[in-house]
Amino acid sequence: PENSLAGIPIFGGDADKSIGFNDLAKALKAAQSDDKIECVYLNVSSPNAGMATMLEVRNAIIDFKKSKKPIIAYSEVYTQGAYYLASAADKVYLNPQGALEFKGFSSDLIFFKGALDKLGIEAQIIRVGNYKSAVEPFINTKMSDYNRQQVSAYVGGLYQTFLKGISETRKISTDSLFTIADTYKIRQPQDAVNYKMVDALKYKDEVLDEFRNITGKDKKSALNTVTINEYIKNLPADNSTSSSKVAVIYANGDIVGGEGSDDQIGSERISRAIRKARLDDDVKAIVIRVNSGGGSALASDVIWREVILSKKIKPVIASFGDVAASGGYYIGCAADSIFVQPNTITGSIGVFGIIPNFQNLLNNKLGVTFDGVKTGQYADIMSTNRPLTAGERFIIQNDVNHVYDTFIGRVADGRKKTKAQVDSVGGGHVWVGTDAVKIG
Repeated sequence: PENSLAGIPIFGGDADKSIGFNDLAKALKAAQSDDKIECVYLNVSSPNAGMATMLEVRNAIIDFKKSKKPIIAYSEVYTQGAYYLASAADKVYLNPQGALEFKGFSSDLIFFKGALDKLGIEAQIIRVGNYKSAVEPFINTKMSDYNRQQVSAYVGGLYQTFLKGISETRKISTDSLFTIADTYKIRQPQDAVNYKMVDALKYKDEVLDEFRNITGKDKKSALNTVTINEYIKNLPADNSTSSSKVAVIYANGDIVGGEGSDDQIGSERISRAIRKARLDDDVKAIVIRVNSGGGSALASDVIWREVILSKKIKPVIASFGDVAASGGYYIGCAADSIFVQPNTITGSIGVFGIIPNFQNLLNNKLGVTFDGVKTGQYADIMSTNRPLTAGERFIIQNDVNHVYDTFIGRVADGRKKTKAQVDSVGGGHVWVGTDAVKIG
């Protein structure tokens, strides 16, 4: 699937979870010059999409406004994400008994160290990168200083993009918006009007009456509406006679070996798609749309190889969505160009491994013991019923170091930097899109 935009109906009706950003953008673009479309009703309350995707939708809405056709947003309840989208509309209405959430961003992490200690389970961590924080919930009871610093930075970056967008369309300064959120000013619906966050408080029937006025209908007449899915289905087919094509390949989810499921990036399936596009003479360029927090290093490298082979023949572009981190960055780092949104989460160039040790739980708490034989001292190196020996930990750490060295080497080659330069911004560090562009 493309980027899921569940919860974002545009032309009225219910949202379809299968709708993607490309379909939505295509529909809004077509509606600009479609004489049958006089206005757009944006009904959104709690969108199921990341910040980067919502920014793209927001930009599509702003582009539609060039047509001078009214686009009106209404909701009974606006979450912050919903309001971010709605604020791009010409008019924003809120139910008189509704709510508008505007309080700032937060990021709460859960830690399991205390629970694991009580159970007698030890998480043995081997990693490269002080910022590679995915392992912290298993070894810490709170955020490390490194992770607190990077989370504060990227949450702050996301928030600045959020405020900037609302400021531009609602004509409220970012300083004022920050104060409104920081002091929790929007507590009642009328507060949203007083602080110019919405244009008026209206019930849905009043909003529909406004659409009747726009379209020249009386209050007793039914509105002629079309849902975005119906509209897309009835758009004329692209009858271009050109044989030149651009292949767009979507890489969404965790990166795994093999085919993978529909919500995973299976290395075999994605590699096959890239290879097919490479071998098709009609395909003049390849765009890989990445939305992934990472996964298997091996599977990532398999996909990376197909990108390398393809860019020798035709341009390969990486487009990063809400997140392209760790393995998600790995598979795109070799592209000729990488494009991000200001609020894309990316980077996390680092490697880790977790080997649980259940000895205390099994032996001391449950009375379960193990005994056996082996042909060599490392035959049971990945055993989970005892702690790693110093020799085993040394070997595994070397393996992890090798993967990291390969990773920063791939990035260095792709981004035309030295390994040292990549390492200085790597170490598992997560970056927001605007900062990622600055550091190259």
